[in-house]
Amino acid sequence: MIKLYSFGPAFGVLDPSPFVMKVDAWMRMSGIPFEHVSSVGNLRKAPKGKLPFIDDGGKVVADSHLIIDYLRQQYDSPLEQGLTVEQKAIAMMVGKSLDEHLYWCLVYSRWIRPDTWPRVKATFFNVVPLPLRAVVCWAAQKKVRRSLHLQGFGRHTDEEILVMTTEMLQALSDLLGEKRYMFGEQPSTLDSTAYGFLCEFILSDIDNAFSQHARKFNNLLQYCERIRDEYYPS
Repeated sequence: MIKLYSFGPAFGVLDPSPFVMKVDAWMRMSGIPFEHVSSVGNLRKAPKGKLPFIDDGGKVVADSHLIIDYLRQQYDSPLEQGLTVEQKAIAMMVGKSLDEHLYWCLVYSRWIRPDTWPRVKATFFNVVPLPLRAVVCWAAQKKVRRSLHLQGFGRHTDEEILVMTTEMLQALSDLLGEKRYMFGEQPSTLDSTAYGFLCEFILSDIDNAFSQHARKFNNLLQYCERIRDEYYPS
């Protein structure tokens, strides 16, 4: 059975990483059996220093995009059936926007905002011995802050990043409309990606301005709840 290496439950969702959730949702929607191997310590084993990665009978694949490409080649998945060339192009471009734009909005909202950072510290660093915890937390946040600055998001104000996040959510809401899934009645790879990111804002128990704005999009809220209820039975 495929092993999906992940962080494990946090913030009220199955995993705090949208990339883990993207792969998880893709395999569930495709009907591919797998199991989670969950631990923050998995980062030390990760081939590229990031999660997720999978082990499929000794074949190790890292990076959510490459994992899905590999699984698509190795297993029968219905997720691309019936899509037009135009829909596949839209899916690729929207997916990249989520991976490379909305992701950084999520990182900022958790790791930098003072109303959420204490929750992140308590979740990820409580296992660190007290004499070292403050230093480790400071170093971790500094690393994230530097990554945000180099990427460009760290140069914007809180309000500007919130506006960017809301614009991205509005675009997803407009694309979904009243449909069950992004392209109709059946899920596609784009739905696994969209759910992976949206659940981190909408279904997470983190409550800040970013999650509050996300939950105002009623069709996105219903979309997340629908996918959760169908593919993540309690």
